Amino acid sequence: MSGHSKWSSIKHKKAATDAKRGKIFTKLIKEITVAARMGGGDLDMNPRLRSAVQAAKSDNMPKDNIERAIKKGTGELEGVNYEEIIYEGYGPGGAAVLVESLTDNKNRTVADIRSIFGKNGGNLGENGCVAWMFDKKGYIAVEGSAVDEDTLMETALEAGAEDIREDNGNYEVLSAPGDFEAIKEAIDKASIPYIDAEVTMLPQNPTNLSGKEAEQMVRLMEMLEDCDDVQKVYTNADIPEEMA
Repeated sequence: MSGHSKWSSIKHKKAATDAKRGKIFTKLIKEITVAARMGGGDLDMNPRLRSAVQAAKSDNMPKDNIERAIKKGTGELEGVNYEEIIYEGYGPGGAAVLVESLTDNKNRTVADIRSIFGKNGGNLGENGCVAWMFDKKGYIAVEGSAVDEDTLMETALEAGAEDIREDNGNYEVLSAPGDFEAIKEAIDKASIPYIDAEVTMLPQNPTNLSGKEAEQMVRLMEMLEDCDDVQKVYTNADIPEEMA
């Protein structure tokens, strides 16, 4: 599978075994708050907020927590003012890494992220050093055995998908970010189950890693995602299937 989907598999298995509900909720609350601050509290008019709330509900966040986070974003309740910062760097073997963060103290955050890179065979780079290696795309991964290919293609393409590709027996539906929600809604209406669905940064070309470098890369990604100020991490590392 692609570096993106393979790392997603590792993340999902890790999340299933981690008892870190509080940390997950903290990251979701930050995203809801910032989305509401930037685009308002109306879910129908704010796609980013709508996606954040859907993610929170899928992780069983209580309704009261969601509503408080929205009100903090819109200013109805007092809250912390988070700043969005993207960090770029290189992991083991020169693999590209993008880190999306929401922080109320950027000096603390950059120090933490630089330390994590350094401890795991990587280094934090300058702005723009690896961003050009990724494309922002809507991404939906569907298990091959769960759907007929023609049905998926008809559903997704009619809803605006750019491409549907087969990868290791599964399907990946790609789209422009603005078309993602319409495609996801169409797939939901067709009762097609999916493994993963998000607007993400897809690598243009993979960097193949194996052995010690692959192990270091997994540790780097895990430590970055465990950082309180980090929301999402992307890489072009292609990790051996057994690592997942």
